[in-house]
Amino acid sequence: MPRTKTKLFAGNRLRQLRQRESMTQAVLAECVGISLSYLNQLERNHRPLPDHLLQNLCERFAISPAWFSDTREAHAVQALRETMADPIFKNAPLAMAKMAEAARQSPELCEAFLTLYRAYTFDQERREHAPSATSTPPLEPYEAVGNWVQDHNNYFHQLDCAAEAFYEQLSPGEGALGTALVRHLQERHGLGITHSTDLQERGLVWRIDRHRHQIQLPHNQPPESTLFFLAQIIGQLEHNRLMNDILRREGPGERNAQELARVYLGNYFAGALILPYARFLHKAQGMRYDVDDLRRHFGVSFEQVCHRLSTMQRFGAEGIPFYFLKLDIAGNILKSFSANRFSQARFGGPCPLWNVFRAFATPGQIQVQLSQTTDDSIYLNVARTVGREGLNYADRPRQIAMVLGCTITDAAKTVYAAGLNLEDHTLVVPIGPGCRACGREQCSHRSLPVSGRVLDTGSNARGVVPYRAVPEHEKTRSG
Repeated sequence: MPRTKTKLFAGNRLRQLRQRESMTQAVLAECVGISLSYLNQLERNHRPLPDHLLQNLCERFAISPAWFSDTREAHAVQALRETMADPIFKNAPLAMAKMAEAARQSPELCEAFLTLYRAYTFDQERREHAPSATSTPPLEPYEAVGNWVQDHNNYFHQLDCAAEAFYEQLSPGEGALGTALVRHLQERHGLGITHSTDLQERGLVWRIDRHRHQIQLPHNQPPESTLFFLAQIIGQLEHNRLMNDILRREGPGERNAQELARVYLGNYFAGALILPYARFLHKAQGMRYDVDDLRRHFGVSFEQVCHRLSTMQRFGAEGIPFYFLKLDIAGNILKSFSANRFSQARFGGPCPLWNVFRAFATPGQIQVQLSQTTDDSIYLNVARTVGREGLNYADRPRQIAMVLGCTITDAAKTVYAAGLNLEDHTLVVPIGPGCRACGREQCSHRSLPVSGRVLDTGSNARGVVPYRAVPEHEKTRSG
């Protein structure tokens, strides 16, 4: 195991691991061979987590060292930065170092603060659009599930191994997984496959008719979609208890969030079944993470490959830590997972310089971009649209885009780095967290001024951006 470059203070993550496993401090201390007082010091961040203990924990609990990294902290800092850019905080600025300290020392308090801010923004929007309304802020279960998945680094070991074991037990021939799943459902559950003409009109992608012992699927459905849905059904029929155990032991607490998390786990199982971990990772590395080559080899969709690549964090067999986002043409984020430090805007729109938006101008074509975020991290981003044709003239086709990204240190392992000079950063595109929180004042694509700054429109000169945000030190000096 490579040694950590800096001291790793991981008290909060260590405590979360212990609570996830339903262990007392005494039990965990005995399990990893340290004293109770030493474990207490580790959980309170009075001591850094040493390399040998990090390795011991990873081996015993089948987690990746990345689980203890500062990735979650970086995401929290990003969210705090966006929040503090709101004009309501203009008289109470908070330095980046203070945000980082808060995210590291008091993550629960930071999350509570962000929850309060979300409630505030909801109330403001409610008052603006429906002044007479008396409703309270929604629970927003999708955010709770997103945070829960992020806490697990988008990898669920037991479920992943169960899907892989099922695949190996099934032993389908090359390209014959769909046929094997159909046969298994017939032999094990007595369920045959039929095609219904009205499922899509009813907004359904599959339906189990237990009275007729049938699984109903839509007509003219892409084979990769059929494959995924059959895998979903098998997960629901045969691994529901395992999913319940995961949710009961460590799932989100609120009921709606629990139900959404159940859907996520079902999708996770399906993805892990059609793209079994060891086989998929071997091919991904051999094909240099070429998404198109991988989807053709496994007979799956572009999105399914991208999503699976973002989950490859099994201890001792990690793939590249990717982030994966899926969004529509309006910039609404539909899916978001990150196994690295990248964090999308939570309260504002994504940066227009991001190549995921350029992908809409070239449907079906891959867009490659080197970008630098405001924390000076450089990423290789691969973006492409996927779409659905309309069922008829009245039905509107849908175009969505997705982006898969890794740090520049991993970029050379991918086919998408071919032809790029990774040492030359002159063409790296600077992207930000949304205009109001982005400190790149000279960006010609800016739509809003930096929040909380005094604006100087100038009388003797006019720039590309028609205003200048006065730096804090100049504001202080002029006052």
